[in-house]
Amino acid sequence: MKKTLLLPLFAAALALTACGKSGEPSQKLVVAATAVPHAEILDVVKPILKAEGVDLDVRVFNDYVQPNDQLVQKQVDANYFQTEPYLDAYNRDRKTDLTKVIGVHIEPFGAYSRKVKSLAELREGADVVIPNDPSNNSRALILLHKAGVIELKDPSNALSTQRDIIANPKNLKFRELDSAMLPRVLDQVDLALINTNYALDAGLNPTQDALAIESKDSPYVNFLVARPDNKDDARVQKLAKALTSPQVKTFIETKYKGAVLPAF
Repeated sequence: MKKTLLLPLFAAALALTACGKSGEPSQKLVVAATAVPHAEILDVVKPILKAEGVDLDVRVFNDYVQPNDQLVQKQVDANYFQTEPYLDAYNRDRKTDLTKVIGVHIEPFGAYSRKVKSLAELREGADVVIPNDPSNNSRALILLHKAGVIELKDPSNALSTQRDIIANPKNLKFRELDSAMLPRVLDQVDLALINTNYALDAGLNPTQDALAIESKDSPYVNFLVARPDNKDDARVQKLAKALTSPQVKTFIETKYKGAVLPAF
């Protein structure tokens, strides 16, 4: 009878000892990301993190607002989808202080059309759609400036807007839409400036289909982002290390063939 009583007590003591050894309430790490290429890259590092004792839970979003909102609200531990200019604009507008952890990859931004085969073929008064968020809006305009389609007052200004256009020889008509909507209206417009993650998700091949594309020295690196209170968390740092591992570099180069470039 004594043995029967001791067994459950021993099991309970063992469980308490195991919890005490971990020193952390949970080894789960929840990360918000857009589908392509971010979630795909995160899937590559899941086994790496598993071996480090971290269970990576990837939450996929189809917009650029919720991943940051949920990070601020502590619904997720980190996110991976955005460039530094976008992060800076979000922090400024929302009075938040989300912070970069590490840069992972670059997605050269492109201009796409179903109606013309070159930018030179754009008609007078052509309909052009560009992203409506400040950082990607200016990114689109800067690409068109470099392609010789328009002229900006200061193409080095990362927050250029339509008000900064000083020459528009073909009188292009610009419309601003949510970035996720741009591939969906491609058949209805003359030209769409599309973020590479949404282009890839829509089946476009940036290196083949884009009429103009950013150069490989684009400053728009995509970052792993966290909060000031958890950016040094061991789980976040393990993820940062895994995202800049040789395995991830090989995956990016093999899978995306130049449409996405490692930034490390």
